[in-house]
Amino acid sequence: MKLSSCKGSRRKGLTMLGIVLMMGASVLSGCDKKKDDTIKVGIGQFAEHGSLDNCRNGFIEGLKAAGYTEGENITFYYENAQTDGGIASQIVDNFLEKGCDLICGIATPMAQSAYGAAKKQDVPVIFTAVTDPVAAELANADGTPAGNVTGTSDKLPVEMQLEMIREVMPGAKTIGILYCTSEVNSISAIEEYKEAAGEFGFTIVESGIQTTADIPLAADGLIGQVDCLTNLTDNTVVSCLPVILEKAREAGIPIFGSEVEQVKIGCLGAVGLDYYSLGIQTGKMAAQVLRGEKKACEIPFEVIEEAAFYGNTAVAEKLGITIPDALIEKAAQMFDTIEQ
Repeated sequence: MKLSSCKGSRRKGLTMLGIVLMMGASVLSGCDKKKDDTIKVGIGQFAEHGSLDNCRNGFIEGLKAAGYTEGENITFYYENAQTDGGIASQIVDNFLEKGCDLICGIATPMAQSAYGAAKKQDVPVIFTAVTDPVAAELANADGTPAGNVTGTSDKLPVEMQLEMIREVMPGAKTIGILYCTSEVNSISAIEEYKEAAGEFGFTIVESGIQTTADIPLAADGLIGQVDCLTNLTDNTVVSCLPVILEKAREAGIPIFGSEVEQVKIGCLGAVGLDYYSLGIQTGKMAAQVLRGEKKACEIPFEVIEEAAFYGNTAVAEKLGITIPDALIEKAAQMFDTIEQ
């Protein structure tokens, strides 16, 4: 009986050991699965310039604030299209091949490419820095999402910009705008500028380009016809802004930007958005989708309307222009150097 009892006890011990080993294997398997199931987010950026970089960094920060930290529970794949629509499409295809759970499209052309491809697999797309989501066919006329897509708009505060230009240049009559004809965001913004310009006593002179290679010649032609230039959120143009700024400086005319990063590198002033904050808000919207609280198609896109004045006194001094004290007093930020 004792022997039998000992044998039974040994069997019991072996059984318990087996259970422990199985539990250990299960735990390890669970860890591996968790690692494999880490959320994957593709971030496609159409061009490389300050405002879009700020959007990207803000987007990552917004997700982090919502509990998604890279290296812990989320993996980011980032690629830049360098203003090439064909590359933008390739980037999205690459994200889909990697099995991304969500794609963030930064700037209108990138968002359009992302949604066009991702909707075939029902992968949600969150966009940011899209001037007119309706014109870009990312939203319906009533503002509802066109599909499994939503995000934030950086619609330009056109009237505020024109009012600011009039304050800085009371005698100016013509404003030049350089834009890429394939960016629907720019076409939409130009129409708004044309409609509002007369109210402030301005005439808009526009010049369309197709690629960055067209910019130097187009800038030369435009600069000779106008009192100043103003930038849109045109990615093709902004990516070559240093070239345009140099030409404008030689001609002695100012360029007004559409956001703070452009003012840092040589634009005289801008009434623009904080693109880092824009990105943060976009990240928070993406977190709602990743947590399963809402589908992208259930979240209306948001227009960030908080704009502020940014000015550069170093640029003003070089051009012999005085920025009114009233603008300086209410400025979100003033710069006294020109970043290279």
